[in-house]
Amino acid sequence: MTDHEHRITLIARQANKPDVDWNYARCHCTNVAFLESIAALKFAVRTSVLGAGLDIERVIVDRAGSAEDFLDLLASMPAELAADIMFIRDDGSGFLSATGRGGDRVLYALAAQDVRFYLEAQDLVTGRAALSLTA
Repeated sequence: MTDHEHRITLIARQANKPDVDWNYARCHCTNVAFLESIAALKFAVRTSVLGAGLDIERVIVDRAGSAEDFLDLLASMPAELAADIMFIRDDGSGFLSATGRGGDRVLYALAAQDVRFYLEAQDLVTGRAALSLTA
């Protein structure tokens, strides 16, 4: 097993929103966990990083809160977390917080096609459906 197989992806999604075409076959074979709220996501990150010392590769908020909730999430993340943190809006656009040079975080605004590209590049979606999201 490689180190990559031990890396974790956490996804918070809103149960009452249309489902993204998540690649459940891959998600069940790798360390991908779906959570129902940002609060659960915060708890999982803190427990994983600070308590268990697990390696989180990415955190995705799939239309499960507001932009203010996303900023609160970013502010509450442990300094030890080097993971990508993505927020997907109802229209498919979003924001990506990533570790930049020197270890500081950089925040990128993403168009819907950029969000889709990221999800496809990480093999998190099937590619069978467009990411056309609605409120």
